[in-house]
Amino acid sequence: MRPINNLRVKDYRLLASPSEIVAEIPMTDAAAETVATSREEVRQLIHGQDPRLLVVVGPCSIHDLGMAEEYAGFIAQARREYAQALVVLMRVYFEKPRTTVGWKGLINDPHLDGSYDVETGLRMGRGLLVKLADQGIPAASEVLDPISPQYVAETMAWAAIGARTVESQTHREMASGLSMPIGLKNGTDGSLQTALNAMKSAGQPHHFLGVEASGRVAIVATTGNPDTHLVLRGGLAGPNYDENQVCAAASELRKAGLPSRVMIDCSHDNSAKDYTRQSLVMDDIAQQIARHNNILGVMIESNLVAGKQAFPPAPGTSLRYGQSITDGCVDLPTTRGMLEQLANAIVKRPAA
Repeated sequence: MRPINNLRVKDYRLLASPSEIVAEIPMTDAAAETVATSREEVRQLIHGQDPRLLVVVGPCSIHDLGMAEEYAGFIAQARREYAQALVVLMRVYFEKPRTTVGWKGLINDPHLDGSYDVETGLRMGRGLLVKLADQGIPAASEVLDPISPQYVAETMAWAAIGARTVESQTHREMASGLSMPIGLKNGTDGSLQTALNAMKSAGQPHHFLGVEASGRVAIVATTGNPDTHLVLRGGLAGPNYDENQVCAAASELRKAGLPSRVMIDCSHDNSAKDYTRQSLVMDDIAQQIARHNNILGVMIESNLVAGKQAFPPAPGTSLRYGQSITDGCVDLPTTRGMLEQLANAIVKRPAA
């Protein structure tokens, strides 16, 4: 018989099960408390029960654990300094969706050499997230692969469904069962309807194929996730953070019976993919906060060093420490100024 199966599959490499890696890198009591407390804070923000702003800030992607831990020191200080006005979560993204091809993130290729040592990537990712939570630093990440959350989701305070996957049935079903609040981005075309549909879907119970803790394929039954919100990130038609668009989005959410306060992504198409324009987006957001209550919070792509660098690096050179290898980021002084601007704006916010 002619071969007809796995014609384009090169090989399979078995992974340790989620339960095995979780047992190797367990949550501490302090880490679990950080995650639980932060999830509840975010939930209250989404539903208008907390007057503060949610801030997801950090590197576009994590490629160096030492760099991430140093950046976490900045987050710890910011959380203390702005605790009365802001709920600050560290952006800890390990999986990168690609428009065509490119480095897919620390979990997929932790050695940055095309070896795709995913098991090591999972251990590195979980280890960092547990360490951060144990230090009182809640993490925010994107859920991209439908299996990796079994390894790391318990360590996350908040998660995003990205613009490329918000229309995916798989990701909507996954969001319906995840334990943390979820931000769903508008589609890459700028359309809000795909995200609104995703919020409705994620809020409902689902049954689907998945992987349970021992690594076996199972039928997953979920209850639905009521703690979702919209993230405006711009689109092919341009930015969508101006006041008219924000208020229109909030109105559409209210009509749909969904949480109506929106998060604004200062990067991506809202900044025309120019990291230096994130500050301009923040200027506009700060002015809006003083006029209406439709803004839940912001996302900022920030790193130790401004900009981004070529990856792989040129022959004979090495990566610059503290600088992104994916999207360009603002540096720490600029980030601090943006957080200060938000904290000051909240004082002027009108009563709900």
